Amino acid sequence: METVLEHTSAPGVSGLALFRMMPKFKRNTLQTFVDLARQHGDLVCFRGLWTSFMLIDPQHVEYVLQMNSRNYRKGKNYKELAAATGNGLFVSEGDVWRRQRRLAQPAFHRQKIASFAKIMTDSCEAMLERWQPLAERGATVEVDAEMLRLTLGIVGKALFSRDLSDESDTMNQSFEIIRKHTTKRIMSILKFPASFPTAQNRRFRQAVANAEQVVYDLIAERRHGAGNDDLLSLLMAARDEETGEGLSDQELRDQALTIIGAGYETTTQALAWTWYLLAKHPEIENKLHAEIEHVLRGRTPTFEDLPNLKYTLMVFQEAMRLYPPIWMLTRAAIEADEIGGYRVPANSEILLLPYITHRHPKYWEQPEDFNPEHFTPEKVAARPRFAYFPFGAGARQCIGNNFALMEAQLIIATVAQKYLLRLADEQTIKPETSVTLRPSRRLKMTLHQA
Repeated sequence: METVLEHTSAPGVSGLALFRMMPKFKRNTLQTFVDLARQHGDLVCFRGLWTSFMLIDPQHVEYVLQMNSRNYRKGKNYKELAAATGNGLFVSEGDVWRRQRRLAQPAFHRQKIASFAKIMTDSCEAMLERWQPLAERGATVEVDAEMLRLTLGIVGKALFSRDLSDESDTMNQSFEIIRKHTTKRIMSILKFPASFPTAQNRRFRQAVANAEQVVYDLIAERRHGAGNDDLLSLLMAARDEETGEGLSDQELRDQALTIIGAGYETTTQALAWTWYLLAKHPEIENKLHAEIEHVLRGRTPTFEDLPNLKYTLMVFQEAMRLYPPIWMLTRAAIEADEIGGYRVPANSEILLLPYITHRHPKYWEQPEDFNPEHFTPEKVAARPRFAYFPFGAGARQCIGNNFALMEAQLIIATVAQKYLLRLADEQTIKPETSVTLRPSRRLKMTLHQA
């Protein structure tokens, strides 16, 4: 039986009851959080070795991420991420983060991002050419692996003007080791310090070294060669308006690894879930194809087509509602605060779960259903802004959100023009909590002419 906290405190679990729940958290993290929210409401407190609060209501999310964001630094989980990416935009804080954001922002300007559209469609069409013989002989493809290869290629060309296919094995293997290591440490209460020479720590450090060597080599090439019109060149040329300083090689390394990791891992998982959901809902797939046919008439989509591919975007937004790649954000209170009428002590951990907020029945009709109509302009306007935050929100919203949305729209439209993707079997696929929210097994699908 769970111990309910004193009536003067937020509802939740504490002490031995919380300790006993740890195996359940490890077996099915998402469902455990869902069950706790159903039992205790939109604000749940955990009191164990430290105090944590799970916040589900959009108003509470807005308070932490925007209204009083200066009182909430990045949570403990980000220290584990920083061990791999360094002090990049995703994990940095305070003045360091503000300087990095000022320097990086021009590289993600809408006009600049528009110039990457052709890279995205060219890369996608190259993938489709590779798929053709597979489709002709009825072979299956692992769609999640295909999306990973595609998005890694795109981010390499956009960031470095370089096809990373020669380095794809190194980068894939390195990031997979980093992902597994980071997930394990985030989910563990007791763990060896990262400096301990365990076999797992050694594998992790080697993976980081392998990935960063690729990045350092590319930075060195650019320092000694001609500039290109890519994100790396823009980051290298950027100067702080206040100090006149640019980014050091270490800072460039941190930003590049952050952008690579976030730029392909999150989009990969979101696209994988999109193809899975479309295969499960042919009536939505038919509507998607009707829009693509009406807008494109068989030609390759361009940046200028995006405003007319409204339903295509809604399909992707709905996939990210149900399966947000960043399924949990954490913050830590700098000073004591009050949320929802409850006292939040200094240093409390704050858990924000898009996966649960995105399914809140108060803000979403039939929240478990895959329904892109959730994102009509009328329905978006009627919802609280922070009922949906797959890219985070507030000042710390992902700097690459527009890049990711454009990339997804173009990939979905390009692929769907040519193929219908069908699950090779009917096994149930569940979400698996890692650094991102992944399908529980490989998405094996067959390709059929659209």
